[in-house]
Amino acid sequence: MSDRKYRQRGYQDRGEETQKRPSAEKPVKKDTFGPRPIQMPGTRTVSRCAQCGTLLQSLPDPVGPCPKCGFDLHSCKQCTYFDPSSRFECMQPIPERIARKDARNECTFYSIRVMVEKETSTPTPVRADDARKAFENLFKK
Repeated sequence: MSDRKYRQRGYQDRGEETQKRPSAEKPVKKDTFGPRPIQMPGTRTVSRCAQCGTLLQSLPDPVGPCPKCGFDLHSCKQCTYFDPSSRFECMQPIPERIARKDARNECTFYSIRVMVEKETSTPTPVRADDARKAFENLFKK
């Protein structure tokens, strides 16, 4: 330590205390190789109203009006092939542009838009009695 300007101990001062510590045998982990399983939520295919977003799963006639807002479902906005960036705003070869995209039309290429959504379910609410029962079960004989 005499070759340093200040006499404070630091990381370069290695005295007798730097002895090898006995390493404890660590348990070997099995199956540490490979990808971990991902907890992915399930998916479902649904149709939603283009105007209000209401689920349209159980409609007998998907070309009628929306049950919530009355929006015409047989319209360009509700179609699978509706694309605002393509020619005539449709991905199919239609002969002329349909002016109102939110009004009912008689397009032959119409197919209702179906989306794949993640199935998210909220956990069931915990009742106050469940916590009390769990606490009482701790002290039962």
